[in-house]
Amino acid sequence: MSSPESAPRPRPFLLACPDLAAERQGNTGTPGVWHFDSGVAGRRVMLTALVHGNELCGAWALKAALQAGLRPRRGSLTLAFCNLAAFDRFDPANYAPSRFVDEDMNRVWSEDKLSRPDTQERRRAAELRPWVERADWLMDFHSMSNSDVPLQLTGLEPRNIALARSLGNPAYVIADAGHAAGVRMRDYGRFGETGDNGTRSLLIECGFHGAPEARDVALDQLARFLCAAGTLDRTDLPAAWFAPDAPAQRALRVTEAIAARSADFRFAQPWKGLETLPRAGTLIGWSEGEPVVTPYDDCVLIMPSTANLRPGVTVVRLARPIA
Repeated sequence: MSSPESAPRPRPFLLACPDLAAERQGNTGTPGVWHFDSGVAGRRVMLTALVHGNELCGAWALKAALQAGLRPRRGSLTLAFCNLAAFDRFDPANYAPSRFVDEDMNRVWSEDKLSRPDTQERRRAAELRPWVERADWLMDFHSMSNSDVPLQLTGLEPRNIALARSLGNPAYVIADAGHAAGVRMRDYGRFGETGDNGTRSLLIECGFHGAPEARDVALDQLARFLCAAGTLDRTDLPAAWFAPDAPAQRALRVTEAIAARSADFRFAQPWKGLETLPRAGTLIGWSEGEPVVTPYDDCVLIMPSTANLRPGVTVVRLARPIA
């Protein structure tokens, strides 16, 4: 059995940490939550950031929206800075520990966990739950520990895949079933129902956590999402927030997620993500000394990472193109 590889040195964190002293107050009685109602019929839209405390790009985008004085033309708009307790632990020199305090906040969105608010993340999720439940459209802003290439995670429902494709950015649309470790916010309640029930939910991975470019991706996605929802018109938003459309979009469906059985997992190469491995049986890595290989030809690796390595944590997803 090969010996475990040494832990890689974390990438430099170049994205500045936003000052959220004003934004964390909110205007709803729920810390960090802002709500604005146009008084005109329309969708109830929610934008969420900092579900993970070290993923700052979405916080920058929501802060910019508040500073710009954005107000919905139609329907309502809710902005939520989610895991403020984890964010308060953020250290750019050692940013991985501020992902959460007690447990991953994006794995607690199920009744069995929310009914037992015995961790910091479950208590905070319980505070946010009424806002999530009343929303019709949700965009949740995230970033990644390894990849620089933005990914739009849609879930498996055609309504969300179609919305992601209609936005025109980013270039990669990933249809995935979520995580074995728990339910994500974007799949909670009505958002996880099959068929077209009027809801839409997307999770945008804006790039590497510490890349300043991730903030630009977040602003672009915020602007495009609000226009698609009918909340605002394009002319209501700063033109500089919109990036050029992707030359083409590629949609991929995740067929399976590889989870670590223990902390003894290592990759065969320093995968960055979106590599296409042409032959079935190609070595991806080792789990407790046993080889992990591609199950089919032209297998695409999605978000490979051992940054949060623990039993049950997804280390890579395997995908193939959607026709």
